[in-house]
Amino acid sequence: MILEWWNDLVDWFSSDQGWTFITSALVPFLAIVVGGIIVGMIARSSLRRLIGQQDRQAKVAAVAALIASGRRAAAWSTLSAGEKEHVDHQSSEAEVRVRLLPLKGADIAADWAAHKLAAMKKNSVNYSFQAEQDLAELQDGLIEWQSRPGRAKKLFAQDLASWKYETSEAEDELVVKQQEWASRQAAESTTAPAASTSGTAGSGTTSATSEATPTVVISPDRN
Repeated sequence: MILEWWNDLVDWFSSDQGWTFITSALVPFLAIVVGGIIVGMIARSSLRRLIGQQDRQAKVAAVAALIASGRRAAAWSTLSAGEKEHVDHQSSEAEVRVRLLPLKGADIAADWAAHKLAAMKKNSVNYSFQAEQDLAELQDGLIEWQSRPGRAKKLFAQDLASWKYETSEAEDELVVKQQEWASRQAAESTTAPAASTSGTAGSGTTSATSEATPTVVISPDRN
């Protein structure tokens, strides 16, 4: 039965009516479907290219803003109060833009850049060479992250872990110094009243001794 149906179908397509159906309906329909698929693929590729271009532009703009903030932070001690406020606003905005980028390690890169900027502000007072070195490291690190996000993410994570360890050590030393200072203050406050009490007792003893000692009056010899 299936073979008979197949033969009938082949005969129908071979007939004038079947050939008319193929040329007037089936072929145009298939052409429309194939054309739609091709157009969809082209549109998808173009959309991906456009989104990728916008992402690259946003990434370049955010990185450039952070580097510009780093240049100003390297000369932080020479800036006026208004300029410092502007640089802080610019660096904060650039940091947020970096965090919003759809890239691997964007948050870590923003934290790393924020730490570098803070170090440059601190070192710009007395250590201008160190501030310039931090600026160079900031530029190289952000450019490396832009081209190789995965590799730079590992380096940023290592630096952040190292800085966190150093900060914890410094905080521990500060706590120890504060405890030593508090101990010295407590010892001094305890010693001062004791010395005052001993001084008062000594003066009281001297007064009592002077009162208890009789006064001897020697009369002159009139002979």
